[in-house]
Amino acid sequence: MAVCKKTTLIDFPGRVACTVFTVGCNFRCPFCHNKDLVTQALFRKSKIKPLSEEYFFDFLKKRRKILDGVCITGGEPTIWPDLPQFCRRIKDLDLEVKLDSNGSHPDILKKLFSRKLIDFIAMDIKAAFADYSKAIGVKNSKLVNRIKKSIKIIIQSGLEYEFRTTVVPSIHDKESLIKLAKQLKALSSKYLIVSTNLHYSLQSFRPKNCLQTEFLQVKPFSTQEMREILKAVQKTLPKTKLKGE
Repeated sequence: MAVCKKTTLIDFPGRVACTVFTVGCNFRCPFCHNKDLVTQALFRKSKIKPLSEEYFFDFLKKRRKILDGVCITGGEPTIWPDLPQFCRRIKDLDLEVKLDSNGSHPDILKKLFSRKLIDFIAMDIKAAFADYSKAIGVKNSKLVNRIKKSIKIIIQSGLEYEFRTTVVPSIHDKESLIKLAKQLKALSSKYLIVSTNLHYSLQSFRPKNCLQTEFLQVKPFSTQEMREILKAVQKTLPKTKLKGE
C-alpha cells in the first residue's frame, strides 16, 4: 500500500471518503500521471512513505463516523491476490468501497461483485479496441477480450459504475473517440435496456509526473476542444460527461 488521501469529496461520488493507493500495475500507459505507483522500483525511487495495512485500518476505525467509504485505486488494485480480504475488512467497518480498475482482470471483478465487496466501480477504458496496445504500452492478444468481459460484468452487476477515458493528444483524436463510443454502444446494447444510458465520462490529460517523460511536453486539448469532442461522442452516447464540469 502506498499512500492514503485522508479525505476526498470527489473520488467517490456522493460520499465523504478516503483514498488508498496500491503499488504496481500490469499496464505501462506512457501518459500515466502516477508513475511512482507503476512498479515497486519506481515506488522505492520516489521515496514516498508506504503505509502498513494495520496503520490504515487504525486510521479507518478512528474516522469511521466521518467517512462514508474508501476509494481503492493505484496502480492497479486487482493484481493483488489479497484484494478481496482487504475489501472485506473495510466492509466490516460498515464503510462502502469504490474500486478504480483498468478492467484487465474480469474474473477478480466478478469475485468481488459476487461477494458484495464493492459498492461502486470505475473502469478506465484506454482507447478504441484496435488502439489498446499503443495506449497501454503492452502487447497482449487476449487483453481486449478481457476488457470487453469486464465491461459486460460491470454493466450486469447492478452496481453504481463509471467508464472513463483520459483524452491524450497523440493517443486520441475526435475520430478515434467516436469509434470508441460506437464500440461501447454496440457492447452495451447487449446488456442494457437502453444502451445510450451508459455511464461514460471523458477527462483531460494532465502532463504531470508521466511515465514517459516526452508526455510532459504534450499540451492537453483545450476546454473548447474537449467540449467539441464531447459533443461528437454524445451523438452516440448522449449521457457522456466531461469530468470536472
